[in-house]
Amino acid sequence: MKHLKVGDRAPDFTLPSHLDTSVKLSNLRGKAVVIAFFPLAWTPV
Repeated sequence: MKHLKVGDRAPDFTLPSHLDTSVKLSNLRGKAVVIAFFPLAWTPV
């Protein structure tokens, strides 16, 4: 597994959105992007 350093470009990836679509990081190039992960936040426990 490669670890990123501050200033490294993030590898391209696709994530599901809350709108039942997929969002690809490369499609957002040039825009500000914030990604937040909340473990177990939207899953039944």
